[in-house]
Amino acid sequence: MPKILNATKVITGKNTRWSYANVWDPKSINGGAPKYSVSLIIPKSDTATIEKINAAIRAAYEEGESKLKGNGKTVPPLESLKTPLRDGDLERPDDEAYHDSYFINANSSSAPGIVDANCQPILDRSEVYSGVYGRASINLYAFNSNGNKGIACGLNNLQKIRDGEPLGGKSSAEDDFATEDEDDFLD
Repeated sequence: MPKILNATKVITGKNTRWSYANVWDPKSINGGAPKYSVSLIIPKSDTATIEKINAAIRAAYEEGESKLKGNGKTVPPLESLKTPLRDGDLERPDDEAYHDSYFINANSSSAPGIVDANCQPILDRSEVYSGVYGRASINLYAFNSNGNKGIACGLNNLQKIRDGEPLGGKSSAEDDFATEDEDDFLD
């Protein structure tokens, strides 16, 4: 059976880095409904993924024209709408992880499937953290709620490809206790 092409779905490249990875337990943002979420950091050099995301944004815009029109007489131009692909150099200039990258925030009310490079489910929560590299299955869609209109990004599934330096500045237990220096302890 041939695969049906979904123009609003994108699988990111394997060098996409995950940040703010809330993928095991949903979190509420500003009192909203709890959601699973991740910020996907995409190197600007990954032009194939960037082109796929831009094409999916256009497809979501075309599919969602009636939603975007709402009660108005015309559909606002895509350029005037909020879109999810953002420039890390402009929006996060002080965060080295976002340097020379674009990023897109994806979320979902249902838990994403999470697999390793061999497509085996990852069950150990410590294997998935902010800083790992992997691919993400996302879908773009139009929204029009409470006067806000634009294109949003839904999170489908995640595939961890390789470990990366943890983001967020938290040290590991192994690093904290790697030395035998006991000067910090009271005798």
